[in-house]
Amino acid sequence: MWGFIGQYWWLVFVFGGSIGGAMRAVSAWNERRAERSLERYRIKQETSVARAEAESRGRIDAASVQRELASAVADHNATDERWFAHETDLATLLDYPMLVDLREPLTEKFHRARSRAELLRPPADDSADPAAVRAYRDAVHDYTTSLDLAEQEAKRRRRSDFSPVEQERLARAQRLLALAMDDGASPQERCQAYERARTELDGLIHLPAAGTTALETRVRAALESGTAE
Repeated sequence: MWGFIGQYWWLVFVFGGSIGGAMRAVSAWNERRAERSLERYRIKQETSVARAEAESRGRIDAASVQRELASAVADHNATDERWFAHETDLATLLDYPMLVDLREPLTEKFHRARSRAELLRPPADDSADPAAVRAYRDAVHDYTTSLDLAEQEAKRRRRSDFSPVEQERLARAQRLLALAMDDGASPQERCQAYERARTELDGLIHLPAAGTTALETRVRAALESGTAE
């Protein structure tokens, strides 16, 4: 072999360029293959990181939605309790009759906002849609704000919208309702007081159903207890 090379050494000048080019091509191909491998590894790593970040954001977003929903539900329940306090205390409600007068724009708006907030209340699970939660949150805000405004105006006006004769009827009805709710009065006195109060209020205001039902239940229970005795 060494003899052949020694005899034909001049062939190096003939094929040297081709051999060098081939070696350079092989070297370039190896480099490109290494670069492609590195690029695939980089893309794979970036994809894994992006997936992990998306999953983390999803968990954070879901937790944020649940916190927002819990806050809106708490506000909703607190506003309900404020209204129920008016609705079930009929004697005190007669101090602020505007709260049950649906002819008043502020009162009508409040009751409409209350119905809408209840209608938009999302289900109590983890499937709450963020858009639905935002709509519910806004509806609860409207409900709370409209009750604030109605309360303020009702306390400002009290019974001033009624004539002196009507105001006297409201005052008598208020005293009669207080007697009807008095556990110390006899069942007959309570029943008669309730009936007379309803007569006084007829044509003036419409008492809330929840309050009248609760009071009628108490009066009925007192009558039944008195009969049993």
